[in-house]
Amino acid sequence: MSVRKLAEQAGISNPYLSQIERGLRRPSADIVKALAGALSISAESLYQRAGWLAGEQPDDSGVVDSIEADSRLTAGQRRALVEVYESFVRDNEKERKND
Repeated sequence: MSVRKLAEQAGISNPYLSQIERGLRRPSADIVKALAGALSISAESLYQRAGWLAGEQPDDSGVVDSIEADSRLTAGQRRALVEVYESFVRDNEKERKND
């Protein structure tokens, strides 16, 4: 997807998205959510891919990538499945910390 198309679908300006892409600006949580929605992925997944989420586990990315690449699912189904998967991972990490 082109930067121009992504900006249009996310409802943000093309110059602003270009500045984010070049590292000149850090997007707000609302902008990240809008970008994630336009890309049909979860905001958390976008944060992980950007390396902004602490505790990211590299081997987890294969699961999310596989879900997002599965063309048999709708965009909404992929987003929901990723969100459920990530919530399970978060819950398990919390339990491990409490043990």
